[in-house]
Amino acid sequence: MRITISGPPGSGKTTACSKLSEALGLEAVVFGKIFRELAAEKNLTLGELGAIAEEDPSIDKMIDSRILEIARAHPDIILESRLSAYMLTRNGIPAFRILLEASPDVRMARVGLREGETLEEATQKTLDRQRSEAKRYMMYYGIDINDRSVYDLVLNTDDMTPDEVMDAILEGVRGWNAD
Repeated sequence: MRITISGPPGSGKTTACSKLSEALGLEAVVFGKIFRELAAEKNLTLGELGAIAEEDPSIDKMIDSRILEIARAHPDIILESRLSAYMLTRNGIPAFRILLEASPDVRMARVGLREGETLEEATQKTLDRQRSEAKRYMMYYGIDINDRSVYDLVLNTDDMTPDEVMDAILEGVRGWNAD
């Protein structure tokens, strides 16, 4: 089965993806990692690469076409990206689509901890990144990143441990399989 995991920075996507991959024995592809590697190759911050991507659609289109390529080639995979649920839905590729959410305070604290930044630094960088992504997704694809209609499961992870998130996802997956 294909599973997509989406959500804003700090919502717990990568942790959930890793735990779910282990629990289900499925390969997981984290597209944020590809964007980070591209930024590092170009010696840019995520914000700087995002600003360039606002002027150069080839960056996002390369990553997003890769999502579709991998999804078509692998009926059993976990895809973690902000747009994977939208891309698979638009292209008629079946998947269980998950959105993880968390309050801005929780997300910024998680991002700051992960990146070794102060809360203020994490907040500014993350908000800038989110604005850039929302602008690009609307400009390039007509996707409103706040449209939750494509998701089969929406979880708020504020008060959940990683194991609780995984348990909720597994319950959703079992229910979806039964349909």
